[in-house]
Amino acid sequence: MLFSLRVLEEIVAGRVDLAFRRWRRPTVRPGSRITTAVGVVGIGAVDAVEPADVTDAEVERAGYADRARFLADLREGEDRQLYRVQVRFVGADPREALREQTDLDDRDLDEIVAGLRRLDARSGRGAWTGAVLSLIADHPGVRAADLAARVDREVPRFKSDVRTLKTRGLTESLGTGYRLSPRGRQVLDHLRATAQPEAATTNPRRR
Repeated sequence: MLFSLRVLEEIVAGRVDLAFRRWRRPTVRPGSRITTAVGVVGIGAVDAVEPADVTDAEVERAGYADRARFLADLREGEDRQLYRVQVRFVGADPREALREQTDLDDRDLDEIVAGLRRLDARSGRGAWTGAVLSLIADHPGVRAADLAARVDREVPRFKSDVRTLKTRGLTESLGTGYRLSPRGRQVLDHLRATAQPEAATTNPRRR
């Protein structure tokens, strides 16, 4: 479920607390949370409704200036049901605070690196976590497609790899590409210092 930046800012301010979507089936569940560009948005009730039953007050609560704009914004399709979704701003993205944490001792760093190596082991393709961190460190702000090509990885799968590292507070998304967070730089230094002898199978190609 995506929101424009304008709507997200209205959710943060408390002026928008409803959203309307036409779906074949709901893509969010009551009680779930969505991480967005402005922080975490919580999902409340998700109810099927008919357009004629949506009140003018609800149209306003969803951020529309009038009913005509509300109706024009709805996705077309006879097989799609209109849903009313309650939304609220929960708070800042916890990854933002995590990626600024650099007061890590060797034990902390060992635990983080151990977690990365477990990811490597489960992947069946070698030490990809260190390879991707190194790639981003060496090429900050480079398009994901260009980075993916360097490691012979499909772009969607590469972006998923980076998101996995981002949940651990190690990377940050930029307008274009990525960079390591302060935490990520510290972890990469430790990862290199404690590198295991086997080589990663996901190595950047030299160009």
